[in-house]
Amino acid sequence: MNPAMPEANSWVLASHNTGKINEIRGLLAPQGINLQSAADFSLPEPDETESTFTGNALLKARAACRATNRPALADDSGLCVAALDGKPGIHSARWAGEPRDFMRAMQRIEDELAASGASDRSAAFICVLALVFPDGNERFYEGRVEGQLVWPPRGEGGFGYDPVFQPHGDERVFSEMTATEKAGHSHRAKALAKLMAAEFGSD
Repeated sequence: MNPAMPEANSWVLASHNTGKINEIRGLLAPQGINLQSAADFSLPEPDETESTFTGNALLKARAACRATNRPALADDSGLCVAALDGKPGIHSARWAGEPRDFMRAMQRIEDELAASGASDRSAAFICVLALVFPDGNERFYEGRVEGQLVWPPRGEGGFGYDPVFQPHGDERVFSEMTATEKAGHSHRAKALAKLMAAEFGSD
């Protein structure tokens, strides 16, 4: 990162998700990064028109960087189910509809698995973080966690598809874990760890 760059230590996260903003802000603060959100700048959410997690993450980060002239961070993530050819994938949030109802999305996955007759319940959560600088420098980091789907949903915590995703090596689904325990498995935490190591030399 070029220290002479305007607003070099003030980044914008291309997200309106308060939980995600607070999580990433807390990780970057010790590195001297002041993280603001797309909401702080009243930025609209761009249409996610790309066909990959990397493409959509870069699209969002580029838009935020252009609008603010600050380094911009964005993520795109989703659940990929092997027996459904990687669906819902980049459409994970859209499967929940508007207003977002992830119980409906989880039921849709279960219904489609039943209709397929597949016995394979393996799945993976994938997250790609894109970091774009005003000078045109672009980098991205991917985190992935493998697991399997359970039914019915369990647990009271987490969000999204957490109630049906059980990571390999644990008997609990994400929504049965504390935030700290989930971070030990999380696809977003793994992507952030790669970013921290590359950008700040942090393990």
